[in-house]
Amino acid sequence: MQGNTRVLITGANGLLGSHTIDAIRHQCHVEAVVRQLPKLISRDVSYHLIDFSKNWKVADLPKSVDIIIHLAQSEHFREFPEQAMDVFQVNIESTARLLDYAFKSGAKKFIYASSGGVYGNGPIAFHENSSIVSHQKLGHYLGSKVCGEVLVQSYASIFDVIILRPFFMYGANQRRTMLIPRLVDCVVEGRPIILQGKDGIRINPVHVRDVVDVIKFCLTSSGSLTLNVAGPSILSIKEISEIIANIVNKKPHYYITNEIKNDLIGDNELMLSILDKELILLNEGILELIY
Repeated sequence: MQGNTRVLITGANGLLGSHTIDAIRHQCHVEAVVRQLPKLISRDVSYHLIDFSKNWKVADLPKSVDIIIHLAQSEHFREFPEQAMDVFQVNIESTARLLDYAFKSGAKKFIYASSGGVYGNGPIAFHENSSIVSHQKLGHYLGSKVCGEVLVQSYASIFDVIILRPFFMYGANQRRTMLIPRLVDCVVEGRPIILQGKDGIRINPVHVRDVVDVIKFCLTSSGSLTLNVAGPSILSIKEISEIIANIVNKKPHYYITNEIKNDLIGDNELMLSILDKELILLNEGILELIY
């Protein structure tokens, strides 16, 4: 990737967007799409104030870009049906409009952040060729992510399309309502952690810096790709809570339900072959979330 390469990043103030900008802003020209300017403005970045949940204009974007990294997603994914239209406008409509913009602006690559949740749940790790869950069981938010994938894949004959499916990403400055920060706060504050069964579901959360490394690889790779982005260790919610408890020296409290355990584990073999590096272990990466 050359220094004059123009990379448009949506959701640029989010966890993954902000870390991605920090990692690539000295290697290319970054066009950051944000709803509001960040507290710390980088002189290396051009900012575009756009709210995808409103009636935004393509004219507010640069006339030409080389690569689009579409990370923006609705913050109201838990508020269905009250915020259903916000999810539709941000996750589906804006994706369709950005794809059309990518074609008309001469982009050569479109990177789309989907979700590992599109596979549903199961006792074994999902690989990229695993079937996604039937649309009747997806729910509104994950259904919007699948719709986005379908839209992105339809452009694969025009430019390279890369679909990333992250599994429980975490890292510094993440919203405290997300899973890993929420578990940290529950342990620290002595609030009960809900477990499905005695140990809870199993997951393999991935650190944001490892996700950024995946994106950096995708920026210089050729060809279309669908890729799981998952962490190195499969851990139950109880095991994650015990790791946190050992760090903060507090005893976690649990509330055990009789619900069926629904594991969500991503097969990361393809990711590991691409990165050729050691992934960040949870007991190391989680320190960023503990005050």
